[in-house]
Amino acid sequence: MLKDHDSSAIVAVSDMRRARQFYGETLGLEQLSEMGADVVTYRTGKTQLVVYLSPDNAGTNRANAVVWDVGKDLPKIVSALRAKGVRFLHYPDLPGVTLDGEVHRAGSNQLVWLADPDGNILHLNDL
Repeated sequence: MLKDHDSSAIVAVSDMRRARQFYGETLGLEQLSEMGADVVTYRTGKTQLVVYLSPDNAGTNRANAVVWDVGKDLPKIVSALRAKGVRFLHYPDLPGVTLDGEVHRAGSNQLVWLADPDGNILHLNDL
């Protein structure tokens, strides 16, 4: 039924100006479209990320909201984000995972988490 159709992530935010700065400037995503002042769509590789205004629901999801598989670019991206003042989330108690600076290591996989200004959890990995 849905296996042949594209999907996209959607993230609720409480302040569109702040969200545009974070997703557009800090993360460097290309804006594709907007619907009024309350919905912006960004390109992320071959997919899209929809950011919409929802002050009552922004940041309420405590799980990963968006995941990027960035491959070998992970160290370069982490460094660039750190230079822009991004603070990374650390999960030192994950079973089978060690923390090395900002990067969590699970076997040969590298994992990084960060949050947007509303606390939506974003995940980068080297898969």
